[in-house]
Amino acid sequence: MFFFLFYGLILLNLVTFVLFALDKRKAVRGNWRIPEALLLILSVLGGSMGALMAMSLFRHKTQKKLFLIGIPLVFILQTILTMWFIFSRHWA
Repeated sequence: MFFFLFYGLILLNLVTFVLFALDKRKAVRGNWRIPEALLLILSVLGGSMGALMAMSLFRHKTQKKLFLIGIPLVFILQTILTMWFIFSRHWA
């Protein structure tokens, strides 16, 4: 079960990273964009690390306060919850 969750999160972060990269590319070219709601949902569902990496690497969505503040907060919360899950299962 743990391995499915682990690999699922890796895949989700990769998808989130790629979608942020595609959105940046589309923004530069003036093309149709990926909805911000989709980017946020993927981040909240577990892709926050991929979102942060893409935001930093591509300098994308860094002017939007919702992304600039929200994504790091989601990442911190997800990290805390993950650590709680790992350590609570370890000692139980």
